[in-house]
Amino acid sequence: MKVLMDSSGWIEFFIGGPLADRYAAYFTSTTQLITPTIVLYEVYKKIKRERGEESALLIAGRLSATEVLPLTEPIALLAADLSLRHGLAMADAIVYATARDQEAQLVTGDADLKDLPGVVYMK
Repeated sequence: MKVLMDSSGWIEFFIGGPLADRYAAYFTSTTQLITPTIVLYEVYKKIKRERGEESALLIAGRLSATEVLPLTEPIALLAADLSLRHGLAMADAIVYATARDQEAQLVTGDADLKDLPGVVYMK
């Protein structure tokens, strides 16, 4: 099973938030984790700002151990269409479009994505 964990999920997991164990359940040998480059950007930026460069680099390394996917032209166009259709912000649209393109389940704590098909919303 392919799973795309968005920035909110990774951050919750790495900071040991109240839902960390629920996100950790997706780190199994049968799960193929995929990470859009925009998620790598968002997680690295937030952790660096709040915990410093060393922590941010360690966490970026953990994300890099997943299948990191660049923003391709087809995903960019799909993201634009999904943004228009669902009123999504750019980063959310790119994350959702990447999940759709890869036929992956999107795991998120982002309320803007919670009612979309293929999304597991953690609350």
